[in-house]
Amino acid sequence: MKLKEFARQLGLSPTTVSRALSGYPEVSEKTRKRVAEEAVRLGYRPNINAVRLVTGRAGAIGVVMGRTAEFHFAEFMSGMAERLDGEDIDILVSPTADRDSTDDVPLYSRLVTSGRVDAVIVHSPKPNDERIALLHRLGFPFLVHGRSETDVPHAWLDIDNEGAVRRATSHLLDLGHKRIAMINGRPGRTFSLHRDKGYRDALSERGIPFDARLVAHGNFTDELGFRFARSFLEQSPRPTAFVAGSMMTALGIYRAVRSRGLVVGRDVSVIAHDDVFPYLTAENMGPSLSATRSSMRAAGARSADLVLQLLSGRPATEIHELWPVELILRESTGPAPPEAQS
Repeated sequence: MKLKEFARQLGLSPTTVSRALSGYPEVSEKTRKRVAEEAVRLGYRPNINAVRLVTGRAGAIGVVMGRTAEFHFAEFMSGMAERLDGEDIDILVSPTADRDSTDDVPLYSRLVTSGRVDAVIVHSPKPNDERIALLHRLGFPFLVHGRSETDVPHAWLDIDNEGAVRRATSHLLDLGHKRIAMINGRPGRTFSLHRDKGYRDALSERGIPFDARLVAHGNFTDELGFRFARSFLEQSPRPTAFVAGSMMTALGIYRAVRSRGLVVGRDVSVIAHDDVFPYLTAENMGPSLSATRSSMRAAGARSADLVLQLLSGRPATEIHELWPVELILRESTGPAPPEAQS
């Protein structure tokens, strides 16, 4: 059935039918419901290209992918795909080198002016992120996965990174650990800054001075985790516990601990942040890994849903979601060695 024939049976214009099926807010809820019900009853499925011509929409959401975030990105994209299934909306991925977000501004500008996407999702923002300022200036719908401190109004979804690391560090302090190393994400990103604050605040609350020699920043990889942890463990006195920014980092820490003839959970405690990868589970690591936990796939699904709401007319200033993070204790954390508690 063609769009014109379907619209004629409903006594509506093709434009109204297309806009109703696309969820435009200027079409009344009653009309949208009627069109949707009749589409199911008559077996009408709109021609995507025709709908895009009528509505002026591209039918796609843009996402920019960095090369070293493939594990996190894959899970996020899986969540987006699950939510967008059946919505007749595609995901357009634009790869970029892992560099300063300022360098990506031309890429976002090109995405907007190309007309290939209706909205974009901004990842790993900085406190004053030029990508956010650009998209707001262009009047283009966007959602930030993370938070920024800019005054520019924008929609965002984030997890409580500060609270997660504060709880993880406080738990290690409760176990008697005083020299706690942290391997964080890339410097300058808001999530890294929030994690830094959670770590520092937990130490400060117990009267333990911050030691910059126990903190490192970088991409979440097994190799960097190993190199940073190995360097920390060569210090004297060495750290007795680690807070890891990701599961991949924790893998590297486990290797470094073993390479020094030490045992995770006995000589060195480890807590990591778990983004819930199906192929790398905290409970199956040996020993099982204590972790703060928040699903990257769930974040992808919710982000897609929030973008759809933006495209349906919901104001960006109404979309501010901060997800709590749970702490799950397993075998990788234990009391500090007696000599470290004195």
